[in-house]
Amino acid sequence: MQHDRLEDMMKGWFVGDFLPAAVRTTACEVAVKTYRSGDFEDAHYHTIATELTAIISGEARMFERVWRAGDIITIEPGEATAFLALTDVTTVVVKLPSAPDDKNFVNAESQAPK
Repeated sequence: MQHDRLEDMMKGWFVGDFLPAAVRTTACEVAVKTYRSGDFEDAHYHTIATELTAIISGEARMFERVWRAGDIITIEPGEATAFLALTDVTTVVVKLPSAPDDKNFVNAESQAPK
């Protein structure tokens, strides 16, 4: 038996080919992420990984659409989007396969709403 704490992981990522990890594997990455209303992630894409984001609670904007609790967004390699928390939001994110260096930003400067 092993016991880990989510707050000891990096930004909610607890499965993947990185440390710390509850399970280290190249098969996938898994995270539970929490955001406050107004939190923003700049537009980025992956060249290798497919990313699935499940909205567990709250509302967020991705791909210029509003997503709510229960929505699952599948993002294929090469598809770019930003993330804006419209309310406090909790997500579960899965990336297949684990590719820790596969995050490519669209612009060098932040696109965060002003």
